[in-house]
Amino acid sequence: MSAFKSDFLRILAERGFIHQISDETGLDDLFAREIVSAYIGFDPTAASLHAGGLIQIMMLYWMQQTGHRPVPLMGAGTGMVGDPSFKDEARKLMTIEQINANVEGIRQVFTKYLSFGDGPTDAIMVNNAEWLTKLNYLEFLRDVGVHFSVNRMLSFDSVKQRLDREQSLSFLEFNYMILQAYDFVELNKRYGIRLQMGGSDQWGNIINGIDLGHRLQTPQLFALTSPLLTTSSGAKMGKSMNGAVWLNADMLSVYDFWQYWRNTEDADVERFLKLYTTLPLAEIAKLAALGGSEINEAKKVLATEVTAMLHGREAAEAAAETARKTFEEGALADDLPSIEVAADELEFGIGLLSLLVQAGLAGSNGEARRHVQGGAVRINDVQVTDERRQVGPSDLTGDVAKLSVGKKKHVLVRPV
Repeated sequence: MSAFKSDFLRILAERGFIHQISDETGLDDLFAREIVSAYIGFDPTAASLHAGGLIQIMMLYWMQQTGHRPVPLMGAGTGMVGDPSFKDEARKLMTIEQINANVEGIRQVFTKYLSFGDGPTDAIMVNNAEWLTKLNYLEFLRDVGVHFSVNRMLSFDSVKQRLDREQSLSFLEFNYMILQAYDFVELNKRYGIRLQMGGSDQWGNIINGIDLGHRLQTPQLFALTSPLLTTSSGAKMGKSMNGAVWLNADMLSVYDFWQYWRNTEDADVERFLKLYTTLPLAEIAKLAALGGSEINEAKKVLATEVTAMLHGREAAEAAAETARKTFEEGALADDLPSIEVAADELEFGIGLLSLLVQAGLAGSNGEARRHVQGGAVRINDVQVTDERRQVGPSDLTGDVAKLSVGKKKHVLVRPV
């Protein structure tokens, strides 16, 4: 990878964001001489993005910080089809009402990272339903579909792998890459966008858009992809033992979000500090050099910095303080995750195994039983070894009981 003269590409290269660029020299020259508009598409498959999408959001953040215009694209139109890329089967189709609700849910995240407005470098948020839902099918086939080779589309890894496994690929899904390519051309016409960014699994789709633009005589378009990240142990980014690490606070507590980053594997600390925080590289190098148990201090910095960008500095420091009290003092902290149980149900006693499942500390009674048998379960910091144990009023400290699995997973049980 060449030494870039533009601030944007240089920062992305130094911090590990770049996997592929369609034309390094051409794109670098473009960023060096003018304000560039670039977009990343986000399909509204849920009411929130999860931590796996943060790398894309940070790319948009650095665009704006280096004097360019970021454009997050809400894919309410393409979301009606569903991206088949590297999926084993078709996505479940959502209703238009579900899609629109999901769009509203994920909009709020971007205001934490980007400044929106009417200035030349202010971010704008657009929705491809604005043009995709108004297309005339026959005109679209004639004007756009004519430029796509089915033979070439079948050669893309995202399609080829599905067919090689003899898994069905519907005509509906096959249209997705045409619609995404058309988005790129339409965004160039409407907003002067020259660059599409995304994960490396989107490379073929983005190149389709560049090719379509060339055929429809747009200015030169560009592609830039980031690596698809997994943790050092091979786990998918954005997933935890308890499910997706959502970015919206109403779907995952600030404390749980902080804890996800605090539990980063040692080998990933430096990489994640570069990708997910804005700390200077020199400071990151110092943190990454910490050895032994001191690496935990770097993990706390990582967790607090990532959480502060999303939820605010005050909330991040409160989560860090909750963790300190919980782990270092063994205290009950009011802002630990909590669940509510019916007071009359608690009065008669709730089975420990079912309560662990209800609290999200185990995925099933069998898993809960294994936690108990392994000595990992505690009530109010006292180890529990009886899997038939009932949790009742006598377990309350004040008006809550603290239920724990291991040293890092805690939930407060509150009667209502």
